Amino acid sequence: MLTVDFDRLGIGPSTKVIDVGCGAGRHAFEAYRRGADVVAFDRDESELRSVDTILRAMAENGEVPASASAKVVIGDALSLPYADETFDCVIASEILEHVPEDDAAIAELIRVLKVGGTLAVSVPRWLPERVCWLLSDEYHSNEGGHVRIYRASRLRDKIACGGMELTHAHHAHALHSPFWWLKCAVGVSNTDHPAVAAYHQLLVWDLMRRPKITQLAESLLNPIVGKSVAMYFVKQQVAESQKTPGYSVASV
Repeated sequence: MLTVDFDRLGIGPSTKVIDVGCGAGRHAFEAYRRGADVVAFDRDESELRSVDTILRAMAENGEVPASASAKVVIGDALSLPYADETFDCVIASEILEHVPEDDAAIAELIRVLKVGGTLAVSVPRWLPERVCWLLSDEYHSNEGGHVRIYRASRLRDKIACGGMELTHAHHAHALHSPFWWLKCAVGVSNTDHPAVAAYHQLLVWDLMRRPKITQLAESLLNPIVGKSVAMYFVKQQVAESQKTPGYSVASV
């Protein structure tokens, strides 16, 4: 399930892409399928091992162009181990809401992006996220959980201050908002609740089959209750405050 619209990123053979906070790797996998040279970057070493296994399997099964490359790298988004202007595309999907020092993380995302390159950022949308917080402390009050709720305009301005120009924005995953409201209402850890289990089956069915009826429903509902907001920026210039020496790279 992709949050970022890859048709807006111009990713293809020889494109250098980093997926920061890659998690289970969904966006890294799509970039790799499109022929990019991909870095799947995260702080979770165990999750990166799973991502690495899948990336290797994709190559072995001929699912990616022979010219493409991919690797996993463990590290901190507040100190990316790359020189200025290393990547053509930087993806940061659903990570900034977890980072207390988000200004520092945003500065790093911009720093490693080439001038003219694209930054794709997504975070939970204010209204659906606010409902979740009101319904459940368990939803966000945990180690590594969400530390803030973004107003899209506020995040847009934070990123634009780094010499970035917003080119497009959209909402995604409207069908997931009611699912999370339901989970928050009955207890986030109560996965055996009949209503939660039934809705989860619906989401899995939609993910696997992608029927036209749910695609239409989601497209109509996204502007109203889309769970995530995604924004796309192009780097216009290099801010002096973002220029730092290069780093060596360590991968797992």
